[in-house]
Parts: sequence; C-alpha cells; structure tokens
Amino acid sequence: MRADVLLGLQWGDEGKGKIVDVLTSKYDIIARFQGGPNAGHTLEFDGIKHVLHTIPSGIFHKGSVNIIGNGVVIDPVIFEKEIIAIDNLDVEMSELLISKKAHLILPTHKLLDAASEKSKGKNKIGSTLKGIGPTYMDKTGRNGLRVGDISSDNFKEKYEKLKKKHIQILNFYDFEYELDDMESKWFESLDTLMRFPHIESEHFIHKSIKQGKKILAEGAQGTLLDIDFGSYPFVTSSNTITAGACTGLGIAPNQIGEVIGIFKAYCTRVGSGPFPSELFDEIGERLGRIGNEFGATTGRPRRCGWIDLPALKYAININGVTQLNMMKADVLSGLDTIKVCTHYMLNDNKIDYLPFEDNEKLTPVYTELKGWEKDLMHISSLDEAPQEVHDYITYLEKELETPISIVSVGPDRKQTFFR
Repeated sequence: MRADVLLGLQWGDEGKGKIVDVLTSKYDIIARFQGGPNAGHTLEFDGIKHVLHTIPSGIFHKGSVNIIGNGVVIDPVIFEKEIIAIDNLDVEMSELLISKKAHLILPTHKLLDAASEKSKGKNKIGSTLKGIGPTYMDKTGRNGLRVGDISSDNFKEKYEKLKKKHIQILNFYDFEYELDDMESKWFESLDTLMRFPHIESEHFIHKSIKQGKKILAEGAQGTLLDIDFGSYPFVTSSNTITAGACTGLGIAPNQIGEVIGIFKAYCTRVGSGPFPSELFDEIGERLGRIGNEFGATTGRPRRCGWIDLPALKYAININGVTQLNMMKADVLSGLDTIKVCTHYMLNDNKIDYLPFEDNEKLTPVYTELKGWEKDLMHISSLDEAPQEVHDYITYLEKELETPISIVSVGPDRKQTFFR
C-alpha cells in the first residue's frame, strides 16, 4: 500500500478541501503535511460552510483518522477557535492526532511578520500576517518550539528564551505592539491543543502503510507558491509540492502512490506576485463575482485570469501528477468565448514553459474555445453538460497529457462528478 497525495497546482485556493472531504470515505487516514493557518480549506455540505485552517479536511467523516504532520506549523489560538467552531456544530468529530515535531507559532512570530511586512512598504509580499514565515525561519534556524516541547519540564524557559530573541529583533523596527493579551490567550489555548494525542507521526504512518491502511496526504496552498519552485519571493515558506509530503510526514518517495492535482477551470491569485494571464477587464471582475473569489483565511479579493497551460504543465511535472481534478467549471458558464494561455512571449521569443523571468516580462499567448450558456450548478451528472464543456475538458486533457478524473460544478459535495 502506498500513500496518495492531493495538492494544488496553481496559487492556492483551488478547492482542495472540498475534494479531500469528498474522497475521505475512500481513505483511512488524512494527513496534512505542510503550511499553517494562512491556508483555508472550505467545505460545504448540508447547506453549511466550514472553513478549516490547520485541521485536515477529513475531520467530519466518522471512522477516519486525521493527522497534523511534522511539516505543519500550528498557532494554538487559531487551532482552539477551529475546535470550538466544530464543537458548536454539534457533529461528531473524527479522530485527530498531532505530530510532536510540528512547530508552534508564538505570539511574537505574528508580531515579527507584521513588522517585517510593514517595513517593506510598496514592496510587501502580501503576507497573511499569521506568523508563518518567522516560524519556519526559526525552524530552519534551529530555534523553534515544537508541540512535543509543551510537555517538557522546561517549556516555559524555552518559550521565554525564544520570546526574548524576537523582542530584540522587533527593536530594530518602527513598530508598536501589545504582547500581554496575545500571550495570555496563547497559553490558555495550549489546553485545547493538549486535548488531542501528540504522537510520533512518522512511526504511526509507517506502521499504517505496513498494515495496508489507505493514506491521503493533504497539501495546503499551491505549487506556484512553493518556496523553491514558486514565483519567488511571492511564495509561502514551505514546500507545497509532492516532495513536501515526504519531508512533512516522513513518507519515503517510493511510498507515494497516486498524485491528485487540483486546478480551477481558470486562474486566481491572492496578494502580490506575477500572474501572466490576469484579467483587468469586466470578464476578470465577472469571474471573481460569480466565483465568489475571496480568500478563505484573509477575506481578500482574489485576482482572476484565464487558465495558464505552461504553468499547469510545470506544476504537473514537478509533482508527478497522475490525475487531475478540475474545479469551478460552473463559473465559466455564460461566456461566449473561453481563452486558454498556451504560450508566453519573452523578449520576442515564443516559449511554452514557465521561465525564471516570470514577472512583467511575460506576455500571454491565447487560443480561443467556444463557451457555453447553460448553468452547470443545477446539473445532476456530466452527461447533462453542454458539448462545449466536454470539448474544454478534452482539450485540457490532451494539452496536459493527464486525465481529468473529477469535475466540480459548485461548492457542495453533491456538485462533484467522477469521470
């Protein structure tokens, strides 16, 4: 038995949470492998919307085991709010386990994040100000605090030492802050974190693989936000690609099975950074309005544009994607023409790959496909979709050389069709 991986192929917000929720019944274990509460996975069923930031998206399925892996960074305050929100739903929560090696986001990490972003002025990256970057910096700098440290006798001493270091750094910024209230809430929230078993997650996963358990590794953000392969420096602080599942859960490369790549039928991006196929006209505004394109974590409006094939091919190759899931096909309904970015012009040269120079120097080259009028949100199967929808899917499969196994036409679980 091998572990399957599910991840985003664009700049995040592709709809991963919904697909994990739909697929969870086929898996025994759902394991989140990287990122922090800067990501929001939105699930919708029974007419209720649920947004998860840290907890894996299989949490509402009885019988599944959910793991927060070592590659994740956890803010105990946000985690507590998630648990309270789930408790208030009065639904049964499936088992949740937390890796002892997962790093903790301290209140001062958030302050460092805000101070750093403020200092950048017009050159700001678009951070969610959740303290993610500074936490990963402490992780790689070998200063971080981990979930397993909470149970140690000298935890408070370790905390104070790291806090002192952060305050010394904050003194270099023109930045005012209040720490006492943040710190009080942080320590109180540790009680909620202690409600759940803290485990050596890599050993648990190795044992589960040997027992033949079906595992789905859930990624956050998207491939084009990867710290190594994304549109640097406008990226997140972790590896959002398949390799991140190996380091974020302790799964060996030869233990990876299917790699499920999630993409929207168009493109969106939150915050700053390059976006070659971005639209600044009424069609871009229309995609954002009909697609309800607002960040699940920040509420910020997403930038919208046409689908970008060079970027998608790049993401497919880096991740070793074996099957694709196309989300939000319904948002394209009502357009006479749908454009697809097939190439870029770079310094008067036509290229079909995502280059290092992925900023303002790139000009998209489009091909046009016929659109459709029918509202897809009310169809009960793909057989009811217009021929133009099938033509769009077939075209993308041919160009991307990867099968599209699922098409989503709305936010609800029921609006998901297997091909």
